[in-house]
Amino acid sequence: MKKLLILIVIMCSLQSVHSQEVYFSAGKNFTTYDYKNSSGASNPNLKSGTGNFFELGYIKPLKNEKVAYSVGLALNEYNNVGGNSVNSYTWKTQYLGAQGGITYCVLDKKDFSILPKFGLNMGTIISGKQTINGTYYDLTNEKEFSGLLITPSLGVQVKYNLSPFGFISLGYSYCKGINISNSTDQKLSFNTNQLQFGVHYAIK
Repeated sequence: MKKLLILIVIMCSLQSVHSQEVYFSAGKNFTTYDYKNSSGASNPNLKSGTGNFFELGYIKPLKNEKVAYSVGLALNEYNNVGGNSVNSYTWKTQYLGAQGGITYCVLDKKDFSILPKFGLNMGTIISGKQTINGTYYDLTNEKEFSGLLITPSLGVQVKYNLSPFGFISLGYSYCKGINISNSTDQKLSFNTNQLQFGVHYAIK
């Protein structure tokens, strides 16, 4: 964490200081796995699972101050459950990745703003566990889970100004995770609804 904070400070020092922000966001992922076996058949017994997400990053407006870009690091948990009358299974995974985004301010009042946003995350699995009827399996070496996961997202963020230097935000994003490194016949993607709470510090 100390190295991450130093990285953010360095990034900020390399930019101009007009209306920049450092932010920390956290929240919940509600994830459904879209799995297809080697025959192309899906599993109807998969249900949505919940996990946490954490993100630390930096925001800077462009020349058109309604538009801003963000860069950061994100840790996402993509969890899932499933089963039938015979078998029960769960997946618990953590992905660490670089997060980028673009926001556009459609409403800007004195202390309140609304910003639609587009994001893109590039991550890789750092922890993964599958449980089938009490038996545990490591997912970090499975081709469907390992490698590079690309996750585009669309959402909206509402920001409220607490002071000249501080904001809080609430947000929602729909995310679609696709493993572009998987060359096997079994395909897996993630559909995630993400609820976000953020704390922002403005750098003048």
